[in-house]
Amino acid sequence: MIEIRNVTKRFGDFTAIDKLDLTVDKSSIYGLVGYNGAGKTTLLKTISGVYKADEGEILIDGVNTFDSTFERQKLFYVPDDIYFEPYSTISRMAKFYCGYYPNFSFETLDKLCGVFGLDKDARLNSFSKGMQRQAEMILGMSTNPDILLLDESFDGLDPAKRNLMNSMIVEYAAERGCSVIVSSHNLHELTDICDHIALINGKKIVLDCCVDDISESRCKFRLVFNDEKTEKDFAGFDYKKIHIDGRIITVSIKGDADELEKSLMAMNPILIERFPLSLEEIFLEEMEGSDYDFKEIFG
Repeated sequence: MIEIRNVTKRFGDFTAIDKLDLTVDKSSIYGLVGYNGAGKTTLLKTISGVYKADEGEILIDGVNTFDSTFERQKLFYVPDDIYFEPYSTISRMAKFYCGYYPNFSFETLDKLCGVFGLDKDARLNSFSKGMQRQAEMILGMSTNPDILLLDESFDGLDPAKRNLMNSMIVEYAAERGCSVIVSSHNLHELTDICDHIALINGKKIVLDCCVDDISESRCKFRLVFNDEKTEKDFAGFDYKKIHIDGRIITVSIKGDADELEKSLMAMNPILIERFPLSLEEIFLEEMEGSDYDFKEIFG
């Protein structure tokens, strides 16, 4: 289990993540979505121990990762900016990682290289970006990690290899009880693989939901009244967005849809309609006002 408690990370006067809380259970594949620069990479590097949190703490199975080499040996971080030395090969990198990760499996390495069709003895710098990501993922899986951190790891992969990697991650997480965090600026890359998704915006987690339940956590209503209403009439509701057009109100509200409808009916509308919100619509509402190109998220 990964526990992120009130974590803040600064670089000089710039705060990259601010008082952030997040919990990732065993066997969970957690999607972390947000625009470029939202703090995803900083969070993953702080979890992995590359950075030390300025405030708060990050625990793996109750132990602070930054202070424990043993705990860091349980995790593997695949960065967005993968770098290999000029003459590196998968075989040479495997020998390097074997010296640090006591559970490294050369048998797993051989199997995965065969599955992905990668030559272990070819220079990694001759590989395409997608092939380099596959190689780093293969090396990471061969360490048999309990924690797997993937930063934009689907970039450069063709659809077939992306599906293959998805299947590998899902199967591994289920069999080993591995906790996985996958970051991306593209929501569609995450919905097929993740059981939880968190949206990071403004240096904080602003939405954290189970994928199966996320659409049920908020609902849109259209109401018609005999008299005109104002936003003050909806002050008792946890609404995210409201549009008033005379006697017609369209409002997006957080909470249980059935209970919300009962409460809205108590306002005596002459008409009430309920519409479920898609995952994309919910994220658009959360990102509204961020001055961000949503094509990057919804691709």
